[in-house]
Amino acid sequence: MLTDDWQLTEDVDDFLARAGDFLRSRPALHNMPLTDIERLRARGAGSQPADATVFGVLESGGEVRAAFHRRPRGYLWITPLSPEQAEALAAHLLGLGHSPTGVFGDLDTATAFAEAWQRHTGAVPATTWRTHLYRLGTLTPPQPSPEGLGRVVDGKDRAQVIRWCREFCVDVGEQRSIDLIDAGDWDDSRFGDRHFTFWETADGTPVSMAASTSVVGGMVRVDPVYTPAHLRGRGYAGAVTVEASRAALAAGATDVVLFTDPDNPTSNALYQRIGYVRLADFIGYGFTDGAPSSGS
Repeated sequence: MLTDDWQLTEDVDDFLARAGDFLRSRPALHNMPLTDIERLRARGAGSQPADATVFGVLESGGEVRAAFHRRPRGYLWITPLSPEQAEALAAHLLGLGHSPTGVFGDLDTATAFAEAWQRHTGAVPATTWRTHLYRLGTLTPPQPSPEGLGRVVDGKDRAQVIRWCREFCVDVGEQRSIDLIDAGDWDDSRFGDRHFTFWETADGTPVSMAASTSVVGGMVRVDPVYTPAHLRGRGYAGAVTVEASRAALAAGATDVVLFTDPDNPTSNALYQRIGYVRLADFIGYGFTDGAPSSGS
């Protein structure tokens, strides 16, 4: 694969004109690029950090074969590539003077790129994120259902939503989001454009929360799902996830997806019980500083 098959741009509209149909062709697998790039498009790429506005399209035989975009803080998100394509991309980016701080993607692609980057630069990859991707099959509400009802969140719930999102970030160690929330930059956090659903007990007390993205390319991602620690184990998380999933389907989504922590067997089993099917594994690597090797 020739490295010059990769076409780079800093224009989000140009990128979408080239790669939009490709990304929408597999909306579940491409859920992160779809939501990231739609947010950039909606807000204007110029409002984002400069290192967020680099996009790449791999074309061969007149068709788009793969794409990447650079996220804030310099991480690449890459759609599936062969090891040879990952090697070519690493060499191409290095030749253009780009230095990503890390990579996200499906397990095979991200690992192949991280290994190629290490060969070219000496930068040692360290795992920063591991996850399973699930796609909704047949939605199956839990039986018996816990006491209560789902409710779409409105403006009066803002303080509760922000507090629970922060607690979620503390649980999973998501420091950047904590910093944004604490600084009052809620709209710039990854939760700022989400749609939230509460599960409430009969007296109207919220006991669990699920959020979802807007429909993009027929896809909605449920994220996050949070229940305060003292209320867990009562079925609330499953119930609120079902409500958020129903809302996504009602909004026109054909693919409803979510990510799970591979080290949390409870949540993985829960999502499978309510109809989610494991689709793929994803991983993220951060790169240490490294100097290009003499052969690069």
